[in-house]
Amino acid sequence: MLGLFKDKDYNFTLSKDRVEWLKLKPHEISLLNGLFVAGKHPSPQWLSIDEAVQHCAAGISEWAWAGSGTDAVGEPDLVMACAGDVPTQETLAAVMLLREGLPGLRVRVVNVVDLLKLQPPSQHPQGLPDDAFDALFTRNRPVLFAYHGYPTLIHRLSYRRTNHHNFHVHGYREEGTVTTPFDMTVLNELDRFHLAISAVDLLPEAGAAGAMLVAKLQARLSEHHRYIRHEGQDLDEIRGWRWSTPSDGGRHAAAPSSYAAPMRHARR
Repeated sequence: MLGLFKDKDYNFTLSKDRVEWLKLKPHEISLLNGLFVAGKHPSPQWLSIDEAVQHCAAGISEWAWAGSGTDAVGEPDLVMACAGDVPTQETLAAVMLLREGLPGLRVRVVNVVDLLKLQPPSQHPQGLPDDAFDALFTRNRPVLFAYHGYPTLIHRLSYRRTNHHNFHVHGYREEGTVTTPFDMTVLNELDRFHLAISAVDLLPEAGAAGAMLVAKLQARLSEHHRYIRHEGQDLDEIRGWRWSTPSDGGRHAAAPSSYAAPMRHARR
């Protein structure tokens, strides 16, 4: 939810897991009377309580644990930003696909729970200062932003920023029908495959390796299209997807066996 008032006490957030609700103050919870929204499926819990409190207080931050190749010196090759529960999951899944297909790619993941942070302080008191915004999104690198609402909103909020011309937003395209949960994201090109393909398209330096990855991703989209029409449900790799990193040694965290229900490993 996006608060429409400039008073920070009335700003609501785009919470992605149960932990993030715990940061709300009592008077903020009272304002949400009748406005609680919950999905029908188990949802991922990406952050610990301490991480969630810190993240929600900031409203926007880099998820360093989700990036790839970001230990290297210099800025990332690509920034992948996300706001909302499904866009966050699909962005992380796309990062995994990019890591597998382009292991040398440096990707920074930025998650947003307060969209008003995208505006400069001159437009909203909660907006990030320009130097802080540039530190997250860079001044000249491509930004692929996944958002569950209309893409034009992200552009409207960030158009005064230095790197706005490099923002490429995937969001709701008013596409949908009676279909599977994952296919709804495919129809709106908000799924992991379309996001990863768009990421490669933004990186001409990906070269032949990028072209090979795009071909594989397009083949998986075709497989998805055939499978759901024959089986009436999403692919096993979608329904059973789990977040993992190279440091996990290939292990996957336990989670309910439902689409949109991964959990990442504790890192302590």
